[in-house]
Amino acid sequence: MPSFLEKAKEVIAKNQDMIVALEELDRTGKLRKLNYKTKVSFTIDEELFNKFRSYCKQNGINMSGRIESYIREELKEKLNKINNEIFKINETTSLRKQ
Repeated sequence: MPSFLEKAKEVIAKNQDMIVALEELDRTGKLRKLNYKTKVSFTIDEELFNKFRSYCKQNGINMSGRIESYIREELKEKLNKINNEIFKINETTSLRKQ
């Protein structure tokens, strides 16, 4: 069973956008919308982009939504790896104290 601290860290990691919004509310007295969209520009391989665009069009997929999903999944995997490493360090540290 996870400790209170571990659970708190998990909740904070999952809700980082909400934490930022609440910090802004505290600072300015105004609550901003949580889900703003940002227009971005980056460079990718033209052939890859054309294939992806064609795939999305043929399958009725929103390209931006799919890319957001890929980014979320990448970040989720990375955070899981980091959390696992933290858990291993904490576990090793607590064993040394015993």
